Amino acid sequence: MITSIQRINELARKQKTEGLTFAEKVEQQSLREDYLREIRGQVLNTFSGLTVLDPLGNDVTPDKIRIEKKKGSDTSKLS
Repeated sequence: MITSIQRINELARKQKTEGLTFAEKVEQQSLREDYLREIRGQVLNTFSGLTVLDPLGNDVTPDKIRIEKKKGSDTSKLS
């Protein structure tokens, strides 16, 4: 779960009501960047686990996803 979302929401509410200090604006931007990085990682993780099948049951997974799957399995073997 993304833990920074509560603080992001607090800063957004404060921004609407009374405004933010420079330090809070910097913190808000940093938190938003971290949040987006986490979301993108989750999406990539989800897509790298997909297998696409056509109506006949043939694997038609795009090469880009196959490459990401292979990268993921290679790094898990190292652990």
